[in-house]
Amino acid sequence: MTTSADRDAALPLDSIVDRLQHGEKLWAALPLRDRRDLLSTLSQATQRHAAEWVDVACRIKQLPADSVLAGEEWISGPYAMLTSLAALSESLTALDEGRSPLDGFRVSSAPGDRHAVRVLPHNIFDRLLLNGFTADVWSRPGTSAEELRDTAGLAQRTPAETRGVGVVLGAGNIFSIAPLDTVYELFAHNRVVLLKLNPITDPLLPVFEKIFARFIELGLVAIVSGGTDVGQAAVTHPGIGHVHITGSVKSHDAIVFGAGAEGRARRQRGETLLNKPITSELGGVSPTIVIPGKWSARDLAYQAEHIVTQKLHNNGYNCVASQMLVISSTWEQKDAFIAALRDALANAPGRFPYYPGSDDRCAGAIAAHPGTERIADTDRILLDNLASDDVAFTEEYFGPVLAITYLPGHDRQFLDSAVEFANARLTGTLGANIVVDPRTARRLGAGFTDAIAALRYGTIAVNAWTGVGYLTARATWGAFPGHTIHDAQSGIGVVHNGVLLEHTERTVVRGPFRPFPRSIFTGEFTLSPRPPWFVTNRTAATTGRRLSEFAARPSWAKLPAIFSSALRG
Repeated sequence: MTTSADRDAALPLDSIVDRLQHGEKLWAALPLRDRRDLLSTLSQATQRHAAEWVDVACRIKQLPADSVLAGEEWISGPYAMLTSLAALSESLTALDEGRSPLDGFRVSSAPGDRHAVRVLPHNIFDRLLLNGFTADVWSRPGTSAEELRDTAGLAQRTPAETRGVGVVLGAGNIFSIAPLDTVYELFAHNRVVLLKLNPITDPLLPVFEKIFARFIELGLVAIVSGGTDVGQAAVTHPGIGHVHITGSVKSHDAIVFGAGAEGRARRQRGETLLNKPITSELGGVSPTIVIPGKWSARDLAYQAEHIVTQKLHNNGYNCVASQMLVISSTWEQKDAFIAALRDALANAPGRFPYYPGSDDRCAGAIAAHPGTERIADTDRILLDNLASDDVAFTEEYFGPVLAITYLPGHDRQFLDSAVEFANARLTGTLGANIVVDPRTARRLGAGFTDAIAALRYGTIAVNAWTGVGYLTARATWGAFPGHTIHDAQSGIGVVHNGVLLEHTERTVVRGPFRPFPRSIFTGEFTLSPRPPWFVTNRTAATTGRRLSEFAARPSWAKLPAIFSSALRG
C-alpha cells in the first residue's frame, strides 16, 4: 500500500504545496458543522490508534512496555489531543448556533484592569477528576469582558476567509505538540498545514497519517519527514505563507537570520532572511519559587517529589521543565527541604537519555560548575552555590539539570525579590511555578495575587506544575506577549486555547498544596490524590490510559476505574 509519506517522498515540494492550495479552497467552502464533523472524525481516529501511538512513543524513548513512565506518554499524547479536540468542537458548536464560545464561562476581574476566564473546571467531570485544580486565562490589560466575548472564535468567526498554507515544524520531545499545533493552525488561523516532523518522531509518521487520514485525503494537511534540508525547503517555499516552530531559540534564529556568524551579524544589523511571519514556542529557564513556611516532614517530602516531577518529567526534555529553584536563604527548613529534594532526585525512576545532545549538555553543566556531582550515580545534576552571573540563569539545559539560587527574607519581601529575579535575570517567559502553603498564602493576602500579576510568564502555576496548563485544553499555552523575532525569548503567539480567545496574556493554574487524604485534615478539602503526572506515581500508566479512554468518550461508568487507579498511585 502506498502511503501519503511515500507519495510525498516521491513528489517535489511544489506538488505537495499545490495539493494544499487546492485543499485551502475546499476548507474555505466548508461550513462550521462540517468542520465540527471533521473534528469528530479526528477524535475517533485518535482513539482507535492511541495504543499504537503510545507503543511507538515508548520505543522512541526506550521505555519498557510495562514502565509506569508510559503514563507520561498517555497523558501528554492521546489524552492531550482528545481533550483539545473536544474543546474545539464545543467552540465550533457555539459559533454554529450563533453564540460566543465564551458563553457559559465565568469571567471575573483580575489585577491591572484585566479579566480572568475560568477554563478549569469546565464541567462536572473536571470537578471530579481534577478536584482542587483551577485554571484561569487572563486577558491583556484594558480588554473588556464584552470584547473577549465578541472576539472569541478567532478565524472561525469568518470561516470562508482562509489564510493560505502554513508550515508547522514539529517538536521532538512531547509527541502531542506537532498534531496539536497542526489543529490550531487549521482552526484558530484558518490555514491548511504542511507538518514537518522532527526526526526524533519519524517513527510516529504512520500513526499520525492514520489519525489525520481524512484531513490528508481532503488536502487540508500533509505530513513529511526528513532533516533540516526538508524543513529549510518548506520554510522558504514561495507557496508557504506562515511558519510555526516549537523548539529552541537557536533553531528559531537560524530560520529567521541564518546560521553561524553570518546569521548573528544579520541579526545585529536588524535584517532577516525570512520574508514571512513566524510564530513560536521556544522554552527558556523556568523557575520554581518556594515561599518559606512551616511545613511538616510529609509536606517537605511531597513538595520535593513535586519539584522533581517538574524537572524529571520526560527526563527534563520539556520547554517548561523547572530549571531554577528559588529558595529563601533564611528559611529555617531550607536544609531539610534540600535533603528531601536530593532523596527524591535519587529515587525517581531511571530512564534513557533519548534526546540528542543530552549527555553533552549535562557535561557542560558540570564543567561550568566545578565540584558539582551527579546525584547518586544517576544522570541527574543538582547545581548549588551559583555565581551571581551564573550561566544557569540564561542557558536552558533541556535535560535532568536542576539549579538552586537563594534570596533572603520571608513572606512579601522574599516573594517580591523572587518575582523581580525571575523577570530580570532568567531567560525566557514560558512558565513559572510557585509553591506556597495555604497558611502563608492567606497571610500574604492580596499581595500574593499582585505578585502573580507582576510575573511576566505565559503560564504561572501555584502549587501545581505549569505542565498542567499544557494539558488544560481551554487554557492558552505560549510565552508572555511582547517578544519579537529579534528577541524571541520563549516565542511569539499562543496555541491550544480551545475557547479560541483573543487578547490573552497568560494562564494561571492553581492546585492543592497537599494531596488527598491529607488535604481533608489540613483545611484544603480537595479530593485529588498524588497526580498521575508525578514521576513517583506507581499507577500512572494505567491511570493515563483510562483518562485517555474517558476523554474519547466521557461516561459516568468509567469514573470508578479511574478513581481506583488514581488512589493507588
